[in-house]
Amino acid sequence: MRILFLVYHGFSDHSGISKKIHSQVKGLRENGHEVRLCYYGFAENGHKCRYVDDTILKDYGTGRIAAIRQRVDYKCIYDYCIREKIEFIYARSFMNASPWLTNLFKKFQHAGIHAVTEIPTYPYDSEFSSHIWRQPFRFIVDKRFRHSLYRYMDAMVTFSDAKDIFGQRTINISNGVDFDSIPLHEPNIVVPNNQLHLIGVAEVHIWHAYDRLIAGLGEYYRNGGQRDVIFHIVGGVHPHQMYEDCAYHPGFKNIIDKYGIQDKVVFHGQLFGDKLTDVFNQCQFAIGSLGRHRSGITVIKTLKNREYATRGMPFVYSEQDSDFDQQPYVLKVPADESPVDIQQIIDFMNHFTMKPEDIRKTVEHLKWKTQMQRVLDAIFCDFLVV
Repeated sequence: MRILFLVYHGFSDHSGISKKIHSQVKGLRENGHEVRLCYYGFAENGHKCRYVDDTILKDYGTGRIAAIRQRVDYKCIYDYCIREKIEFIYARSFMNASPWLTNLFKKFQHAGIHAVTEIPTYPYDSEFSSHIWRQPFRFIVDKRFRHSLYRYMDAMVTFSDAKDIFGQRTINISNGVDFDSIPLHEPNIVVPNNQLHLIGVAEVHIWHAYDRLIAGLGEYYRNGGQRDVIFHIVGGVHPHQMYEDCAYHPGFKNIIDKYGIQDKVVFHGQLFGDKLTDVFNQCQFAIGSLGRHRSGITVIKTLKNREYATRGMPFVYSEQDSDFDQQPYVLKVPADESPVDIQQIIDFMNHFTMKPEDIRKTVEHLKWKTQMQRVLDAIFCDFLVV
């Protein structure tokens, strides 16, 4: 089958989202499909362009007019799909519903081209609205046209348990994993026995709620905690999260200073490849999202949980995730604003004996090859032969 994987932005070598998309494309190809990747980016001369794989599909030029054109001119995508006899379009929502995008998918439907859109996070309005001051028009337009756009889809792909999104039926899958890109955890044997190292990897947002973990560390040491527990944060931390009061906490630094735990929280910044693996191997326990409830989400299948499990590490989170809620290597904490109970993590790890390779085996069924084929089966189950 000829498939166009459509995204409305570009890629970064260091972006988890970019890696995920390339893994999804790889998963479709592993199932025997011919997949083209369509995306938006910048040419070497600075021109804003739409690409298919490495070939420029449309050069929009430069400046503000070019930026507007790429949001309203989708004719090149339609022409390409007709010319190349594309049979199926897998699009990834960028919270960008519009009359122009609606018209594109209406034309696809009339041409007999099947299509789905993946909603990375649902519901997403509370996440979007936190940045509405930056792009208020985009939010208003998306909210106005989302129902009409998705009427022209065969289904919505979601990592939630929702059965209906914006009036369209859903295909419920899990975020997947690519075993080839995630090394198995090899715990560092030189870490002193009295130390417990925790790791959280994210481009930190309010829903990661690392403030709950930091406050938990502060309470643990204030109450005489004897085990040396250190929290490693890997990834970008916006100054707003680090220094300023927000709706949920006074800033990481203020919490750290309040409890005097400057040596117990380590900010590594962005790390990749071997440097990231080295920090993972120094740590014994991983931190997932602790505040998805802050954005109105109770059920979600986050990519980070799956990456931790693929590495073979035990971890903690607060949302509902049916793939992991009953797993013996998972610790759940309440979906509220209480500081995380560090002693609970220590007690959990004191009795934990599962090996990394055994944890990894439990997510074999979450490989992207399997998850992406589930989407195709849901659309073409009556006649698709792979």
